[in-house]
Amino acid sequence: QVQLLESGGGVVQAGDSLRVSCAVSGRDFSSYVMGWFRQPPGKEREFVAHISRSGALTGYGDSVKGRFIISRDNAKNTAYLQMNTLLPEDTAVYYCAATSRPWSRSDRMYDYWGQGTQVTVSS
Repeated sequence: QVQLLESGGGVVQAGDSLRVSCAVSGRDFSSYVMGWFRQPPGKEREFVAHISRSGALTGYGDSVKGRFIISRDNAKNTAYLQMNTLLPEDTAVYYCAATSRPWSRSDRMYDYWGQGTQVTVSS
């Protein structure tokens, strides 16, 4: 059974930086594409970023491109999302997800999910 556990959320001010982590237990971490999604209050869940199994390839949603950086450490079974220049509209519950399927930005392609971590950005 694969389990994902996010940490590092919190309350910050606009312009601040924050890093959230996703620790994965279970089967071989390096066999999964990892993704980050978020759900702002009252809105649908949206794609934030994803990273290939080796970490060589990354992709970002338009609203975070140039501000957020996704990374992974396969030796530590952990994925990260470094969030810079945070804006109030980045306020959301952030979820990490894993998939053994092909590279995708669709949440329907991800098989395993964490419980989410709240990030609140005040203006």
